[in-house]
Amino acid sequence: MSIIKESSHKYNLQNVEKANLYKDIFPYSEVPKVTFNHVQVPMDLPENIWITDTTFRDGQQSMPPYTAEQIIKIFDYLHQLDNNSGVIKQTEFFLYTEKDRKAAQVCMERGYQFPEVTSWIRANKEDFKLVREIGIKETGMLMSCSDYHIFKKLNKTRQQTMDMYLSVVEEALSHGIRPRCHLEDITRADFYGFVVPLVNKLMELSKEANVPIKVRVCDTLGLGVPYTGAALPRSVQGLIHGLRNACGVPSELIEWHGHNDFYSVVSNSTTAWLYGASSINTSLLGIGERTGNCPLEAMLIEYAQLKGTTKNMKMEVITELAEYFQRAMNYNVPERTPFVGSQFNVTRAGIHADGILKDEEIYNIFDTDKILGRPVVVAVNEYSGLAGVAAWINMYYRLKDNEKVDKHDPRVAIIKEWVDEQYADGVRTTIIGNNELELLVEELLPEITEKRQVIAS
Repeated sequence: MSIIKESSHKYNLQNVEKANLYKDIFPYSEVPKVTFNHVQVPMDLPENIWITDTTFRDGQQSMPPYTAEQIIKIFDYLHQLDNNSGVIKQTEFFLYTEKDRKAAQVCMERGYQFPEVTSWIRANKEDFKLVREIGIKETGMLMSCSDYHIFKKLNKTRQQTMDMYLSVVEEALSHGIRPRCHLEDITRADFYGFVVPLVNKLMELSKEANVPIKVRVCDTLGLGVPYTGAALPRSVQGLIHGLRNACGVPSELIEWHGHNDFYSVVSNSTTAWLYGASSINTSLLGIGERTGNCPLEAMLIEYAQLKGTTKNMKMEVITELAEYFQRAMNYNVPERTPFVGSQFNVTRAGIHADGILKDEEIYNIFDTDKILGRPVVVAVNEYSGLAGVAAWINMYYRLKDNEKVDKHDPRVAIIKEWVDEQYADGVRTTIIGNNELELLVEELLPEITEKRQVIAS
């Protein structure tokens, strides 16, 4: 006997009189709760996945505003990093100031295919005029979808809110502009009572106009969780699966936008990819509201791990970008930040240095020199020992194969004794500077510094 399965279910807007704030999950006076319904949804990594950027929007609103020149420079860097691979597909701009509009215009005139210039507006017709005036082809629109926002911020009913959002989408479509709907605070929203009915209406408009309407899934407070069996509204798996199956949104029209309030921004973003979203929204260095957005550089590495390739991206530009932020904007990159911090591939422990001395693959995550232009570094301190000193010499001077200095070289022992003396009285607590070690190497191992000068010349 065959079983007839229901192919679709009609989800009607639940225009409730009282806000559903999920106080059992978000009691406010306590840490939020993670609830489980033990429903497992299938993993569904799309064939094509990519990254979008919000450095000039969410990133810019959380630090001193960038100058037009800085925006254009960073945009050029993003293009160089992507290198026409299409992995960094888009970036979004504010349009509220003359400076931002000028920068967006210059970036559009660059004529790059990637990243495409898009914009961000509030879901009202006055903001929409800015998009029409500058000629951008796609714009994001803020669509707050939790009752926290609908009842408390907008002071509207769910029906009034949905009608307002749909009218702005219709306005965009009437002018041939692709809408991108930012479902703000979705991890506290009534998914089947508001989000699904809204998105179903958006998909109807998309079909009628034959224009793709994107859905950005905004984890505004970083409340999403990646766990299998977690319940809505916090389940990243459930949100993406629900949009794909209850609303029929194609993977290529789903974009995840996360924040890092609970240290989960990268795992949540990767989970969104794994369960059906093609696009992950990021910002350079993770700069964004409060604890920040998902770091673009982190998701490039996640992309490489999931897809087994970096395509033709120039990954070393990640290092150049981090240096530019520090140099041009006095932005302090925390030194232990993965991939971009000054200490991310620095080892101090003697036993680790001994392993690196034998083969740097033992204690380095990958060839950071080849991929990021950041050779592994051994810092010398009181715990380095002979192996640490020898490893520093070999790494610092980039000695290869038979050029490498062995830790049993008596000259290494002399340097190590000097290092020990620096810490003997307990006064010094800092690492030995490269300039200090350079002087010792120049004196004790002149053939190394002489060869370096020949190569440099």
